[in-house]
Amino acid sequence: MEHVPQSPYLRALGEHRALLHPALRTYFSAIPRGQIGIGEGVFERVGTPRRWLWPLLRVLQNHAVVHAGWHHEVPFTVRNRTIAGKAVSIRTLRLPDGDWMMKDAVSARPRGRVLDQLGEPTTLAVAFEVAVDDGALTLRSRAVGVRIGRTRITLPRFISPVIQLRESAERQTGRQRVALTVDMPLLGRLYEYEGMFEYRIEPETA
Repeated sequence: MEHVPQSPYLRALGEHRALLHPALRTYFSAIPRGQIGIGEGVFERVGTPRRWLWPLLRVLQNHAVVHAGWHHEVPFTVRNRTIAGKAVSIRTLRLPDGDWMMKDAVSARPRGRVLDQLGEPTTLAVAFEVAVDDGALTLRSRAVGVRIGRTRITLPRFISPVIQLRESAERQTGRQRVALTVDMPLLGRLYEYEGMFEYRIEPETA
């Protein structure tokens, strides 16, 4: 039996999940208890070349949200689990100055959306609209919230960044490509990453 209710992405897609590339249906499905999804690949680029943004992004870097800097050909791993109906991921970037981890947890929301809570502790929360485009899964932000101390603020749309992610797969090999962009009105591109990786599910060892 397909565990659709346990997968926030497939739950958001509903009947459109059948349009995903088979490799992506595996990637975005729930992971059985006792197993883990592991992706290994290389980001062709990650971060932003706009140095004036780095001091601001370091605040988010310290909370495992984004990395402040601009790097090319960065090896990375992603480790996925399904915990209490959430898709929980840890991405480790092998940077020149040491490893850095990004953490997030995705849960289902009504009307074909998911909520991505990023950081440790949760610092950024993004409501995404989920869709399929030519076999690829796409996410587009509809609301962005920031936590400052104990205060949570939903950013007004006119200053809210637009976050877009596209996860696709090669038709023959199934190797996956992920591309994310973060843009803000008037300021333009704030952050991005893009790369290829291979993915597998295997038993989780202690």
